[in-house]
Amino acid sequence: MNLTARNLHVILGSHPVLHGVDLTAMAGRLTAIIGPNGSGKTTLLRALTGELRPAVGSVTLNGQDMARLQPETLARRRAVLPQQSALSFPFTVAEILRIGLIAHACDDVEARALIRAALAKVDLPEHSGRFYQELSGGEQQRVQLARALIQVWQPVGDQGPRWLLLDEPVSSLDIAHQLTVMRLAKNYARAGGGVIAVMHDLNLTAMFADHVLLMQQGRASAEGPTETVLTDRLLSQAYGCDLRIRHAPGDGVWLLPQGAVV
Repeated sequence: MNLTARNLHVILGSHPVLHGVDLTAMAGRLTAIIGPNGSGKTTLLRALTGELRPAVGSVTLNGQDMARLQPETLARRRAVLPQQSALSFPFTVAEILRIGLIAHACDDVEARALIRAALAKVDLPEHSGRFYQELSGGEQQRVQLARALIQVWQPVGDQGPRWLLLDEPVSSLDIAHQLTVMRLAKNYARAGGGVIAVMHDLNLTAMFADHVLLMQQGRASAEGPTETVLTDRLLSQAYGCDLRIRHAPGDGVWLLPQGAVV
């Protein structure tokens, strides 16, 4: 089972943003979308979620054309974490998470148990009664992740694998919580679900991604297993600076810009 994009062209206003992008993301692995600012990463993710309809091309989810799926069906099969989530009203954290349960039939006892479990996964076990606006930016981001997670709680359902679509899921987080979130995403994939994440941190990408799509100027310049995409040549070309892959003890990989002044 997979989430597949074929020949995606997206135009925003009169400006072409994506130019014939292909992607195949398999359930059971974490797929990272990387690339410099303005390369089309978030636009691609919005097309994959169904938020944007491409001018040309198609997206299929577990073999079905996403354009033909009803919103309720999509809500049960994939959850989305956007870059930012602004709220105008004073919702509590528990109320935010209940939004993720709208597409599912569960009683109040089950809902409270799921909310506790989801908050524990993002290291916010005592926050259910807090108001969302009182939280730090990083805490708000983790609440939204818990909301997405609770929406597709079981990685595999009756209709096949479920999907987490994450736009920069660690952008506001400290190092410890970056690792918490990436481990959560990786474990979701290992349990049979699909994960697609827009990533800026190339070191975290090297640590956790199974598959990588490298974007450049609205096009997919490379796609494949992480070790075949994260190379000196491809990254230096895409980011416009001299980057070098280094191997750390324990078979780890890390990246450094060359010639940086410190």
